[in-house]
Amino acid sequence: MPRSKRPKWNAEYKHHMNASGEKEQEPVRFSMRTFLAMLVLLIVIFPFIELMSYGVLVLSLLLTLVLLSALPAIGSRRSTLVWGIALAVPAVAGKWVNYFRPDLMPLEIFLVSAALFCGFVVMHLLRFVLAAARVSLDILCAAIANYMMLGLLWSFAYQLVAQIFPDSFSFVLGAAPRQVPTGFEAFYFSFATLMTVGYGDIIPASNVSRMLAITESVAGVFYVTILVARLVAIYSAEGEKER
Repeated sequence: MPRSKRPKWNAEYKHHMNASGEKEQEPVRFSMRTFLAMLVLLIVIFPFIELMSYGVLVLSLLLTLVLLSALPAIGSRRSTLVWGIALAVPAVAGKWVNYFRPDLMPLEIFLVSAALFCGFVVMHLLRFVLAAARVSLDILCAAIANYMMLGLLWSFAYQLVAQIFPDSFSFVLGAAPRQVPTGFEAFYFSFATLMTVGYGDIIPASNVSRMLAITESVAGVFYVTILVARLVAIYSAEGEKER
């Protein structure tokens, strides 16, 4: 491919030799590290955001940055970038319209749009990792970011189910009984389920929420299993080539 026609919006290229001695081009996604950094930032400061007087505004800004930073991380092809933008715009717009005018934009619209966009990102990051010819820092960043995106995806799903079916969750701890989790509680429950920790302080109480918990646990286990197997296979293949 001529140099002028290579996609430049999210990647540069480096060369390495394949098994037949020919040069291959591998994308170096510098934006992948930014995307991972935004996800880590979200996890670290999320529990403190809800304690702030302007916590909802800060959370809206942070979620917007996370969603938008995912676009250059997955947009190695123009068609992928276009589809990503088409899914990200309703999610970001829905979040801000719900913040300023919740009477015009129900929270459920944002949750559905955000979940769809997260699923799209997860699919493309997984394809990027599995199709890699060699283990690099960008591949490792993509693998970690994708695992975090799984947790974010299911957290949106849990919030959506709680909004539609208010009795979907039961809280063991706390003086006042509640059935609808806050944003961080759904986030916390999602990652606890993804890693199959199961502290027992939040319990799925409806068939839909239990189904989501089962699918997330299975997805988390299979993701780690497939990822480790793939990375080991790539590393082993690189070792064979060097001999």
